[in-house]
Amino acid sequence: MTGRAGTSGTGARNVNGRFNRLALGLAVLACFASSASADDPIAETVRKWGLLGPWSLDCSLPPDHGNGTVLAYEIGADGGVQYRRDFGDVSDENQVLAAEVSAEGLLNLEVYFPAIKQKREYGLEMLSDGSLRAIFNRSEKGEYSIKDGKFVATRKPTSAQHRCE
Repeated sequence: MTGRAGTSGTGARNVNGRFNRLALGLAVLACFASSASADDPIAETVRKWGLLGPWSLDCSLPPDHGNGTVLAYEIGADGGVQYRRDFGDVSDENQVLAAEVSAEGLLNLEVYFPAIKQKREYGLEMLSDGSLRAIFNRSEKGEYSIKDGKFVATRKPTSAQHRCE
């Protein structure tokens, strides 16, 4: 019996050792998998394109409904991209649902606005001086507020927004 107990104990130690190594290996793989999934493709797209941060027509003005509106694109705690708008007296936070760069270099975004329960799609163009401007903005139904770089209501071209520091 003594021989069997010794053999059984050695076998148990071998099984425990293998199990511990397997558990450690799985833990290491889980860490790599979770860090890989933490790289949100939307966040990576807007980061590479250069969109992250606050933007305004005039960064020297306090936030307001006119030229001082601050539009900010930020990566949230969950790794997703948030679109924040600050109008001075009111602000909101909206989720960026999709981001892709077109063949022409436009950054096309899809954003959900919970206050109006609506998704909107818009395209941004990065100008040579590092500012950006809206080329189109449309509702889910295809109704444009900006088309071909001009406001539909006035036919005036959209203005460049500048990165605020």
